[in-house]
Amino acid sequence: MNKKAKQIISLMAVFGCVAIASTSCGKKDPNSPGVEFMPDMYRSPSLETNMAYVTIENGKQTGDTLQANRLPVNGTIPRGFMPYPYANDTSGYANAGRYLRRPVDIIRNAENLAEGEELYGKFCTHCHGTNGEADGLVAAKLSGAPPSYKGPVVMALPEGKMFHSIYYGKGIMGAHSSQVSKAEIWKIILHIQKLQYPNGVEVAAAPVADSAATGAAKVPANK
Repeated sequence: MNKKAKQIISLMAVFGCVAIASTSCGKKDPNSPGVEFMPDMYRSPSLETNMAYVTIENGKQTGDTLQANRLPVNGTIPRGFMPYPYANDTSGYANAGRYLRRPVDIIRNAENLAEGEELYGKFCTHCHGTNGEADGLVAAKLSGAPPSYKGPVVMALPEGKMFHSIYYGKGIMGAHSSQVSKAEIWKIILHIQKLQYPNGVEVAAAPVADSAATGAAKVPANK
């Protein structure tokens, strides 16, 4: 072993002893997590899913783009995922009311009604109230209270427009598509319809020509 290598090893040993002494001796804070050595080796940065990050220096990008998660190929649809075909605009809202109906597998039974009531309690009661009278605790603090489910406007609202409003949000109500699934939205609507029509309600079927394209029911929605 040459002289230079011995000097390097000696220096490493000295620094190692100093580091050990500095972390092991003296009075310690019992709540201290200790000293971290090279934290970048095991503590990864916090990145948002599907976001791209770049480093900009002097107005120019330096290095490669860092992608937090690989994005799906354009035009592809994940297996088991059914895209929502109506855009978040006036035309999409109108078409949802015209063609969208509750899927035939979301039947109005005790189980789905119970789940719809539970979801309603988690996501809707605070504004719309327990009975849909727009008397929730949050509604009183809003600039404009939501309409009552039992008022003429909402009573005449097609269930497709109800779905569209919950999915994308409407007015001061935010979108709920990131919090509840499409099936759960339909179950919430089941509960809303139960509040509106305690004795049951007949919902017209979607036109057959549009049912295949939208996944809408071809039979009365409460069957």
